[in-house]
Amino acid sequence: MFELPKLKYGMGDLKQCMSEEAIQFHYGKHHQAYTDKLNLALDANPKYKGQTIEDLLTNIDAIDESARTALRNQGGGYYNHSLFWETMSPKGGGEPSGRVSEIINSNYGSFQGFAEEFTNKSMSVFGSGWTWLLQNGNIITTANQDTPVSMGYEVPLLCLDLWEHAYYIDYRNRRDEFIKAWWNVVDWQAVNDRVVNR
Repeated sequence: MFELPKLKYGMGDLKQCMSEEAIQFHYGKHHQAYTDKLNLALDANPKYKGQTIEDLLTNIDAIDESARTALRNQGGGYYNHSLFWETMSPKGGGEPSGRVSEIINSNYGSFQGFAEEFTNKSMSVFGSGWTWLLQNGNIITTANQDTPVSMGYEVPLLCLDLWEHAYYIDYRNRRDEFIKAWWNVVDWQAVNDRVVNR
């Protein structure tokens, strides 16, 4: 059974980007709901129990069609949100160093070039979805709770939640302001820790 991952900071600690109320709803309600519904989907399909979330999502096309949609949606919501919270910190922001800096600079020339491309792609997402930085430096977007690991991509390094529930309490419909504030809490050390040595 999956559990809601513990935050490494308090719900009021990301005020450079999100209010305590916003995190209470986003983490405590939305992420909890994905966790609960993922467990319900596994209860209804017990032969898939015991796998990691990465295994479930990587092999989503091999799952019985009757269970696939629920596990893709609820499992994706669980996985995506877990990475979202993991890669933020009240001591975040600034520019990355180490391997992430090398990946970004080799693909975009500078952090500023990367941040502009990431922001532009985030603003181009229609409706609900996510923006991702992959291991190879590519920036991709996905709709709804789709995740790169279900699409044959490498394990992602970073993601940004673009569902309205991520920003509506604090920013209403101003997604651009939410994205700008999010850069202040990106935990680049946590992102670096996800880089696979090659």
